[in-house]
Amino acid sequence: MAWAIARHILVDSEARCNELKSEIESGTSFESAAKENSSCPSSKDGGDLGKFGPGQMVPEFDKAVFSGDVGVVYGPIKTQFGYHLLEVTDRG
Repeated sequence: MAWAIARHILVDSEARCNELKSEIESGTSFESAAKENSSCPSSKDGGDLGKFGPGQMVPEFDKAVFSGDVGVVYGPIKTQFGYHLLEVTDRG
């Protein structure tokens, strides 16, 4: 069965999501951006969502996680919870 390990940052606006993506692309660590900005409880772990399989996350996540490249920051991804930046750190 396929699996992925990913981390994310959850914020309430697309604009903020884009700002954080620019900061990360300019050298801010994903982990510190998540700890300081994400409203998800995973923020305390740098946004780490752990290991999961297809269908365990919302469909918008699944699409990015299981079709995108590892190590690339994707987003903004809009879900019912808000706007996310998402990075797949491993997949198998």
